[in-house]
Amino acid sequence: PPKMFGFSRLSAEGKVGVATGVVFFSILISRTVLSERVDVGTRASLFRVQFVLFVNSLLLLGSLYIWKRVVTRLCGARHLELANTWTHRCWRAAVLLFLALAHCSYLSMFYLVDTEPHWLSMLSFSCLGMYVILLFLLVVFGCASRVLQMFSKGSAVTVSDSSRQTVLALMMTALLAMYGLFNAAQPPRVVEVEVPLEKLPTSMDGLKLVLLSDIHLGPTVGRSQLHRIVTMVNQLEPDVVVIVGDLTDSQVTRLRTAAEPLGLLKPRLGSYFATGNHEYYTADVDSWFEFLRSKGIEPLHNSNVRVFRPGQTQDWICLAGIDDLEASILRYPGHGMDVQKALSDCSEKYPIVLLAHQPHAAKQALQQRPDINLVLSGHTHAGQFFPLTILAFLVNPYFCGLYRISAHTSIYVTPGTVYYGIPMRIGSRAEITQITLKSA
Repeated sequence: PPKMFGFSRLSAEGKVGVATGVVFFSILISRTVLSERVDVGTRASLFRVQFVLFVNSLLLLGSLYIWKRVVTRLCGARHLELANTWTHRCWRAAVLLFLALAHCSYLSMFYLVDTEPHWLSMLSFSCLGMYVILLFLLVVFGCASRVLQMFSKGSAVTVSDSSRQTVLALMMTALLAMYGLFNAAQPPRVVEVEVPLEKLPTSMDGLKLVLLSDIHLGPTVGRSQLHRIVTMVNQLEPDVVVIVGDLTDSQVTRLRTAAEPLGLLKPRLGSYFATGNHEYYTADVDSWFEFLRSKGIEPLHNSNVRVFRPGQTQDWICLAGIDDLEASILRYPGHGMDVQKALSDCSEKYPIVLLAHQPHAAKQALQQRPDINLVLSGHTHAGQFFPLTILAFLVNPYFCGLYRISAHTSIYVTPGTVYYGIPMRIGSRAEITQITLKSA
């Protein structure tokens, strides 16, 4: 009789695939069935555990492929004489350590968050970046070989060809990683942008807003980096500073000292903050609001303020901020994107500037309120580093830079002020954006 399907009969890749599916299904359950039955702190802790398991399940699939290419095939077949040599054993140990560090990267968000980045966090996230690059190159080279084989009258790709591809992928990974690490370690560049605004009062012409986003205080970004950013911002002598989400990746109790430099910001007319998705992952949004207010930064929680120059109270712009889209998905109590509430007190006579972390939120906001004049967003990191650039470009309606949506509406998407997790930037630069508003 035919044998019944059994988990034990699956390949290693199949077993990992099933495990990944189970973890993903558990995330869906916790976000739907459990969302109303479990408090937000418990749900956040559960989500972090599920996220780490899900990421590591995906990484394990890639690790199996990398191991086959850079260990089994590279040192096997025609190189059987190397199989039991000291060199081969060292190589296997090095690859195993590299993969283990990549797998440990997200665990550092639980255990290694402090005032300054821990060396192990930096090392593990650097390995994760190299892992992503290497896996991408190996897959691309492998697919290219298959395509060439199809158009070469079926001639097989030789072991030596495969080995050369693997060595080339390793060399390219090393070079790209070194460049990415160096690029990310540089101070953010200052980008100056002029945006014409309809209805901008004459007294507000030339108003300077400095835009920050995606600082990601956490396992690989600490106090010294934030202090450098604050110093650079103050040198620009801005009228207004706006932080458009993803300031932090952990709780206030763990990052209070790291975030202290925010209190040194000195804009003439105020500093303002709108949440990003990562604020909600911390499950500590309200504590962060309290901390930011103590540092002179006003959270715009589906709310707005009138920004005007001293003595010119009759001329102003409406600066509004909305909660991130993820707040509603996570069903975070008291939070959720509400454009109408955020703009409830904004007059049609004066320009509206909206802080919306995600470009998708910016798009939805403009569909609800086409009278918005300028939306400031982040989230995309401009892909941060290749090959993630491709994914970020495909999944976001606006990727990076200034978009003129209509005669009276613009969107600016910053590539971010630091980086998230992996301390690399390839094909992008961290940015502090100085936006000068001009009368249209």
